Amino acid sequence: MTTKDRPISIFAGRSNPALARAIAQAYGQELGQVQIKDFSDGEIYVAYQESIRGSDLFIIQSTPAPGDHWMELLLMIDAAKRASAARVTAVIPYFGYARQERKDQPRVSIAAKLVANMLTVAGVDRVLTMDLHAAPIQGFFDVPVDHLYASAVFADYFARFDLSNLVVVAPDVGAIKMARAYAKRLGADLAVIDKRRPRQNEATVMNIIGEVEGRNVLLIDDIIDTAGTLTNAANALREAGALEIMAACTHALLSGPAYDRIEASALSRVIVTDSVPLKRPSPVIEVVSVADIFADAIRRIYTDESVSTLFVD
Repeated sequence: MTTKDRPISIFAGRSNPALARAIAQAYGQELGQVQIKDFSDGEIYVAYQESIRGSDLFIIQSTPAPGDHWMELLLMIDAAKRASAARVTAVIPYFGYARQERKDQPRVSIAAKLVANMLTVAGVDRVLTMDLHAAPIQGFFDVPVDHLYASAVFADYFARFDLSNLVVVAPDVGAIKMARAYAKRLGADLAVIDKRRPRQNEATVMNIIGEVEGRNVLLIDDIIDTAGTLTNAANALREAGALEIMAACTHALLSGPAYDRIEASALSRVIVTDSVPLKRPSPVIEVVSVADIFADAIRRIYTDESVSTLFVD
């Protein structure tokens, strides 16, 4: 069956309905009808309400905590395969459990590999995601993975600003590659913060590598969880003489004390995407949508065109 003969269907789980609707609208199509409900004991039930036989099916579902979002996605994939969908693509704007991608100490799980296996066993044919915490996770799959980058969206946003005095800062060594890509795209200098992490969700700033005194700063990271790394970095940069301090982070998990830390920090603004819905608004936090780039990627996958060309300058 050729692409022209194969209908496209776009469905969504319950984790991020606003983004799912925006992606479908940007694509020019309504979301398909699917019934998803919880039994009294919390067990999830999924049933498609229309025929998807022979369709090229895209399921939009971010997977932040709790794990129910993963289970819901797996059930939607399984139901789609059993309903004879021709191809099932999991569209996962935020890929949860990506921070557990290696065995860095004894007797721990590699959760990212486990969820990759679960997706494959459920019957997924392709995965579309954005800004994985660790790019090598793509190798955990035996099916194609298309990896999008929020840098294109953020670069358009920051193009409105005067960037002549800007330095892009990686808040830790793990974010250097991402920060370097932003610096190149924005024509800015690069700096790095060297820190140690005494335990999970805690970070202590050690040294700033690069010139930030008298400069406007853009901190870059893929995830804001408790915001300890980000706010410690921002406060250290202010002490080092930085002027305006902004941040751009793809996935705004914002758990625990994150909001209080951000609003009490040296950050003037934090730009995030809508890959994860915000728990509440904040005067410091601004959201930019990734709906258009996901819709474009879905269109390219459906028509068997290159997705990587989205990121060629």
